[in-house]
Amino acid sequence: MGELSRNIRDMKFILYGNSEAEPVAEACSQLTQEFFREDTLRLLITSLANLNLETRKDATQVVANLQRQQVNFKLIASDYLEANLDLMDVLIQGFENIDMALHYGAMFRECIRHQIVAKYVLESEHVKKFFDYIQLANFDIAADAAATFKELLTRHKSTVAEFLTNNEEWFFADYNSKLLESGNYVTRRQAIKLLGDILLDRSNSAVMTKYVSSMDYLMILMNLLRESSKSIQIEAFHVFKLFVANQNKPAEIGNILVANRSKLLRLLADLKPDKEDERFEADKSQVLREIAALELQDLA
Repeated sequence: MGELSRNIRDMKFILYGNSEAEPVAEACSQLTQEFFREDTLRLLITSLANLNLETRKDATQVVANLQRQQVNFKLIASDYLEANLDLMDVLIQGFENIDMALHYGAMFRECIRHQIVAKYVLESEHVKKFFDYIQLANFDIAADAAATFKELLTRHKSTVAEFLTNNEEWFFADYNSKLLESGNYVTRRQAIKLLGDILLDRSNSAVMTKYVSSMDYLMILMNLLRESSKSIQIEAFHVFKLFVANQNKPAEIGNILVANRSKLLRLLADLKPDKEDERFEADKSQVLREIAALELQDLA
């Protein structure tokens, strides 16, 4: 392992340089080709647990850098990982190892920069594990898992839209019950922020339309609007306004809003971000007008 540690340190120097020397493009290109041709990524991943802490950090930085290195305008790492997707199975198991989770997590997050890798993860059973990893007792590991989950669900828009369209029923059922209704404040806050990012992305417009037609989902959002945390309330509002703005809202959605109209109008009137936000105030005024104008409808 001593020789491997030295080799990793040398690779880091080539890729990053130091205070006295900048990295040389030709050397980086040659290292990138040799690294993937010799299957060195597999060796690093499988040997990581046997290395000391400093060498693990160096290895993580080397792997991160090599994901971005282009040779003849081509990402060698993407082609390599497409042929070695089983390495993602190894990396994701690392979240369950308290000593290794942050190193494996950082490597995993760099690898899903490649669309083919993110697609593999989203289409595997692995994606379901994040609902548990995000709620691990170790705060640093849980936060790292949350960052990775966000990357998975926001970076590659066409892949994410396809995944959500094909898996919306189980995915949002788990998302709502395990994250939005979690007993952990940090989990709820991160989850409602990410949900807004997902639903407000134009690529996910078809999924958003279905989401805001669900009475059960509306009830969850209304509960989040009543949270004592203003940050959760504000993020919940950004999703709640989509239910109100839906011009083809089902009768049951409209009737719930009418039944709770007075409470909602009072709650929203008092809701203000800490910093002045003209866009928020404009959105809120529109939502208040829409709710005030709603009428009960006959259920089909």
